Amino acid sequence: MHVGFTPIFQNPGNAMSDAEVYRQEVRLAEMAEPMGFDSIWGIEHHFTDYTMCPDVVQFLTYMAGRTKKVKLGSSVIVLPWHDPMRVAEQISMLDHLSGGRMILGLGRGLGNVEYSGFRIDQGEGRERFVEYAELLLNGLENGYMEGGEVTKQPRRDIRPFPNKSFRGRTYAAAVSPESMPIMAGLGAGLLVIPQKPWDVVEQDFAIYRDVFIKENGCEPPQPLCGGFFFVDKDAGRAEAMAYEWIGRYYHSAMKHYEMTAEKFGQHKGYEFYKNVGKYIAKHGMDSAAKDFTDLMPWGTPKQVLEKIDYIRGVINPNAIMCNLSYAGMPYDEAERNMRCFAEHVMPELQKWDTTPLTEPADLDIRAA
Repeated sequence: MHVGFTPIFQNPGNAMSDAEVYRQEVRLAEMAEPMGFDSIWGIEHHFTDYTMCPDVVQFLTYMAGRTKKVKLGSSVIVLPWHDPMRVAEQISMLDHLSGGRMILGLGRGLGNVEYSGFRIDQGEGRERFVEYAELLLNGLENGYMEGGEVTKQPRRDIRPFPNKSFRGRTYAAAVSPESMPIMAGLGAGLLVIPQKPWDVVEQDFAIYRDVFIKENGCEPPQPLCGGFFFVDKDAGRAEAMAYEWIGRYYHSAMKHYEMTAEKFGQHKGYEFYKNVGKYIAKHGMDSAAKDFTDLMPWGTPKQVLEKIDYIRGVINPNAIMCNLSYAGMPYDEAERNMRCFAEHVMPELQKWDTTPLTEPADLDIRAA
């Protein structure tokens, strides 16, 4: 099984300087390859202390220069907030600089603070995502971008021309059931962040698989699965720390996404998320945070492996991406968590027999 590491640059409550957060998070990211992780990931967010990585490709480009072999994943680039031509250029350039090491993850975003900050109507998010994704994925295969009902992109080459195909190494985050057929229609694999009961996720996957086979004539790729991990040899300490820090993370997510606000889930295409707000209103924020924590792989190394094996039984991922530093967790604790995972969990995971991630096929695009 492929195992990745995901720094997320959180600074809840602005407890320290952003400069110190960056120094520490980058330090941990630079430890990932020597520890044996197979990839490093970045997550795009803007404007708040929730996740301070506003340019995923820029971060991954830095990591490309600091590493030799790990893959470099975007989880995710939020397409509605960008010009799709500029995204195509950035991706092609990073793939050249890294020797074809990029894994492309895309999403449409949920935060109203981000949509409004970019002066974009969130109700346009789904339509923008679909159009931009189609333009981007076609462009990365053909070497040029053209068209779009909203974009109206005049034909222009993507330079440097893409050197390797992104088919088979493109994934999209999907939480709502309505997103499943969209991602399947794009031919994208699924990037899963545990947020719902696993039996519900299993139902969503059935919809996705049916549409993927119909639209693409083949089985979908195995999904990638993220998550918040806490590992300790002492079961009691692992449980206490998991509920504290993963719970704090979920509280930071509720704040950033304004999940308890009346407007949450009111925008067109985001109606599913009304259920999240209703759930929190009914059960309370602390209970919702506990339920979120219970979805995550935490505990002793043995318990963590058992929980990942359970996830494997439901969605059969061939890669996991691990958040090991989050919610303002002290950095000595985050490093201990990372080292414990790398020493006692990761070697066993990497022995699990799974289909390898797709190696990109060469393209031969030349100027006309």
